[in-house]
Amino acid sequence: MGRAVPFACVLGAAAALLVPVARAGGERDVVSLFFIAKSENRNQVHYGVHLDASCAPVGPAPVFGYWRMLEHGPTATEPLLAREVRAYGFAGERVMAREAQGGRVLVLLAALAQRPIVVETLASGSTCVATATTAIGGVPAALGSVFAQLRWPFGVDSLTLTGRALADGHVVRERVAP
Repeated sequence: MGRAVPFACVLGAAAALLVPVARAGGERDVVSLFFIAKSENRNQVHYGVHLDASCAPVGPAPVFGYWRMLEHGPTATEPLLAREVRAYGFAGERVMAREAQGGRVLVLLAALAQRPIVVETLASGSTCVATATTAIGGVPAALGSVFAQLRWPFGVDSLTLTGRALADGHVVRERVAP
């Protein structure tokens, strides 16, 4: 765990200061691990993780999603609606480890169920940091965002995953058909 802090962690720390997200959670939540943007507007679904005082995941399903309603303002948020869970929710979630200063959670997004994402959390000084990692273009990477190119009138044409390679930090992208 001695690697550099990926940009997803920095985004999470900045978002924690800017985005009031109404939810029951842990003491030191990271509110933005990565996000999904779509072609129809500027709103985004962000994913965060509930953490306790030791930066370990809270409860059996600590990863959560919510809307950043950028069309309404920089701090406007809303919960995912029940009808949106099929597109933006989880196909699976499992806490893999809770440790003295962090932990790991495996999540499968409904839209990318064949692509496991591991959320790793750890204490860094007086704050918690978290990274969502997955394979992007065959390279282990810190996931930053997913862009959904929507098809008119309904459906998704493609998804583009963007992140930073864990090995050297270079930007990696992969376009996939859902």
